[in-house]
Amino acid sequence: MSFFITLEGVEGSGKSTQIRILREHLEARGRRVLATREPGGCPIADAIRAILLDSANRELVPRAELLLYAAARAQHVEQVIRPALAAGTIVLCDRFADATTAYQGGGRGLDAGLIAELNRVATGGLLPDLSLLFDMPVETGLERARRRNQNDTLRDEGRFEMEELDFHRRVRSAYLALAERDARFRLVDATGTPATVAARVATAVDAFLAGGGPS
Repeated sequence: MSFFITLEGVEGSGKSTQIRILREHLEARGRRVLATREPGGCPIADAIRAILLDSANRELVPRAELLLYAAARAQHVEQVIRPALAAGTIVLCDRFADATTAYQGGGRGLDAGLIAELNRVATGGLLPDLSLLFDMPVETGLERARRRNQNDTLRDEGRFEMEELDFHRRVRSAYLALAERDARFRLVDATGTPATVAARVATAVDAFLAGGGPS
């Protein structure tokens, strides 16, 4: 049976590490799994990702940023996510439409109604079955993310890490508000070692799958 599971959270919360561990966890239990990411996940969306995350593009205005995310998502959903779900695959996605609500809504202050409509159009109405929200203090996450970018020479993907602390605090608050009102979210304490966090993730996902999916 296919399920769509998303991983959300502030910068540096460990989603990229945890999606890899979760994929291995599920595959070891005989599940067919696709791990993907946003923005990106296919060639056209990856090209848009390069624009969105490049630290040289600081003049990108919020409305253009919002529309680029929607365009990348529309391509990703139709080319990658929906076909995988139709084939009975569990799809794990590092960020999805909730990230736009948190970053462009909470962080940038763009209109919530506009974002909801663009998300609906971009996804064709597709919603995750389960969303894992990796939560930690934004100061800790930013320190991790900036260190990662230096170590991995990913400074060309550091545009959001350059934002002021208050921006990231607004993003975190928006995420927590989403989790508070939507039952598909599971809040994951993202502090601790990768193994510790992975155990928390496995517990949440295994319980979800054992229950047959959304209640």
